[in-house]
Amino acid sequence: MTAAGIVTPTTELAELDDLTLLRRHQDGDAEAFGEIFRRHRDRMWAVALRTARDPDVAADAVQDAFLNAFRRAGSFRGDAQVTTWLHRITVNACLDRLRRQRPTVDLEGHDPVEPRDRHRSVEVRLDVRDALDQLPEGQRLALILVDMHGLSVAEAASVLEVAEGTVKSRCSRGREAMARLLQLDTGTEGDT
Repeated sequence: MTAAGIVTPTTELAELDDLTLLRRHQDGDAEAFGEIFRRHRDRMWAVALRTARDPDVAADAVQDAFLNAFRRAGSFRGDAQVTTWLHRITVNACLDRLRRQRPTVDLEGHDPVEPRDRHRSVEVRLDVRDALDQLPEGQRLALILVDMHGLSVAEAASVLEVAEGTVKSRCSRGREAMARLLQLDTGTEGDT
C-alpha cells in the first residue's frame, strides 16, 4: 500500500508468471488474481472492443470474462497459456452478449471508438470496420485475433476452439474478402 492509500501490486506478485499467479489464486491467495487482472485487462478490453464493436458490450463482456475466469480458475487445465485461456473466455463472453442483443444503431454518423483519431485515419478505420462487419463471424474473429492482436495461429485456434488449419483458412479467406471490399470502398482497381 502506498502513502496515499492506493493498493499496488507487491513486487513479489509482479515478478511471478501468470501460471504461478493462477495456481496461487486457486490455493487461496487473495491478491494473485488481482495481479492477473492488472496485467491483462487492457489487452482483453481491446479484444472485446474489436470483437463486439461496441464499448458498452465490450465493457460488460470483459467484466463477465474476468468474473468467469476468477470463478472457474480451478478448471484451468494448463494445456494453454493463461493469456490464451483469458482470450477464449473474453471472446466467448462477447459472443454470448452479442447473441443476446439485436443491433439498434447504425455506424453511420457515430464517432469512432477512439476519439483521439480524428483525421483521415477515422475514414480508414470506419471502412475497415464496415468491411469486417461484412465478413462471416469465423473469418472476422480469426482476423481480429491474428492480424489485430498478434496471436499466433495456434493461440487463435485455441481461443476459437478450432483446428489451426481452420484459422489459417479463415484468415486467408477473410483477408481476400477484406481486400475486395476495401478496394470497392475506395473505388480503386488493381493491386492493393
